[in-house]
Amino acid sequence: MGTKTAMTYKAILFDLDGTLLDTLEDLGNSVNRVLAARGFPTHTLNEYRYFVGDGTAMLISRALPQGKRNDVNIRTCLKEFSEDYGWSWNVKTRPYEGIPEMLDALTERGLKIAVLSNKQHEFTKRCVADLLPNWTFGVVLGQRDAVNRKPDPAGAVEVAERLHIPPAEFLYLGDSAIDMRTAIAAGMFPVGVLWGFRSAEELKEGGAQALIERPLEILNLL
Repeated sequence: MGTKTAMTYKAILFDLDGTLLDTLEDLGNSVNRVLAARGFPTHTLNEYRYFVGDGTAMLISRALPQGKRNDVNIRTCLKEFSEDYGWSWNVKTRPYEGIPEMLDALTERGLKIAVLSNKQHEFTKRCVADLLPNWTFGVVLGQRDAVNRKPDPAGAVEVAERLHIPPAEFLYLGDSAIDMRTAIAAGMFPVGVLWGFRSAEELKEGGAQALIERPLEILNLL
């Protein structure tokens, strides 16, 4: 780890939900409305920390009662969630404390910044444009039908190619084991953030090479 972090990094690749944006309350409230309307049990926000991260279809599947996770229910609830979340996604969602200052500092140092999310692609772009409008992200990618979602490294490798920066010169910041595995598979340096949805233990088990408690601590790794 010591020699790895001694190198000069030129770019930062961020996960979105749980890393740059605190989306948990809007996501959980939206899914709960869909579940309640169909007479299914709802969940606490803490439970949703472990439902998110693998795309919306998996979010809905995990939220449904175990005996009700069939294709028809998932498809129906997914459609209703998309409609509900489409108007309610930014009621509570905001950048985490310290994110604007971190992005300012990275921009001032001339680093390239990018986003890779398992959230649907067009919606990922909308979230970044609406809630992080003051910074120029070189690439913003969400989940697309033709590309395997994280932890497959395809999206991360595509970001590196589009920015013309080798993967080894990227720090990858995320809040889950999925992100850490993505970073490792892509050849990037995996940094776990402790303000997000998952625990330090999960991040370490996923392969995090560094953990940070506050956004500006990323500067210590550059």
